[in-house]
Amino acid sequence: MKKFFALALIVCALLMTGCGDDEIKKVGTIKYLNITETEVDNASPRNTAAHSNHKHVFFDNMNSMVAALQAGQIHEMSVYETVGNYLSSMNPNMKFEFSEPVATDNFSLALLEENQELKKEFNDAILKLTADGTLSKLVKTYISESNTVKTPEAVELPTFYGEPTIKIGVTGDLPLMDYIREDGLPAGFNTAVLAELSRRMEKNFVLVQIESGARAAALTSKLVDAVFWAVSPKLNGVLPTDFDTPEGVVLTKPYFSDEIVHVYLKDK
Repeated sequence: MKKFFALALIVCALLMTGCGDDEIKKVGTIKYLNITETEVDNASPRNTAAHSNHKHVFFDNMNSMVAALQAGQIHEMSVYETVGNYLSSMNPNMKFEFSEPVATDNFSLALLEENQELKKEFNDAILKLTADGTLSKLVKTYISESNTVKTPEAVELPTFYGEPTIKIGVTGDLPLMDYIREDGLPAGFNTAVLAELSRRMEKNFVLVQIESGARAAALTSKLVDAVFWAVSPKLNGVLPTDFDTPEGVVLTKPYFSDEIVHVYLKDK
C-alpha cells in the first residue's frame, strides 16, 4: 500500500510538472464589436480540446491594454504587425511573434446600413486609389518604410467649399496605422488614406476621435457618419465574417490588410 501511495505521488508530481503548458494565459485585444470574449476563446486556433488555455480580455483602447501588459495583468497582446512593430520599437522590453496559424484581417470603413449611397462613393474611391497605385504608395510611405520612433507629421485634409461634410470616427489605437499625435492631430496611414479619399470624393472630412470600444455606439448615435476602421477575415478563418460588424452596420471594400501578432514582455 505504501509503495502504491509513493508511486501515485510520483505520477502526480510528473503530471503537475507538465501542467505548465496549461497555465491560463490572458490575451489582451482591442474590443471587437460583434463577438464576446468567450466566443473568441472558443474560436482561437491556439485553443485545442486538450489545451484551452488562452483567455481573451477585451480593452476599449490601446493605452489601457499596454498598461495591463506592463502591470502583469495580461500575458500578451493580440495586435497587428504594424502595431507590433511600433510598440516593440518604442518599448525596448517588448517583442512580438506572428500568430500560429497565421491570421490576416482586412480593414474597411464601417457605416450604417441605411447609408448605401455613401458606401458606394467610398467603394468607388477605394477602387480608384487601388487602380492608380496611390494605396500602394501610401503603404510604402506610412507603413513599410516609416520611421517608427519618430512622431509622424500631421496629415492635412483638403477643403472643398460648399461641398458636404462627412464626420469620420478615428480611434488612434492602431499606431502607426491609426494614430493621434500628442498634440491631438491625426496622423499616420489611415489619415493619409482619408485625405486621398476626400480628394476623390470631393467631400469634406471632419475627424472625430472615439474609443475603439465605442465604435458601434458612435455610428448608431450618428455622432459620426463612418468609422475608420472595422475588420473582417481576409481568408476563411475560424472567426465569423461579421465578428466586428454589428447588425445594421455595413463595411466598404477593404483598403488594407495586416497579419495578427502577439506582443509580450521580453523578461516574462
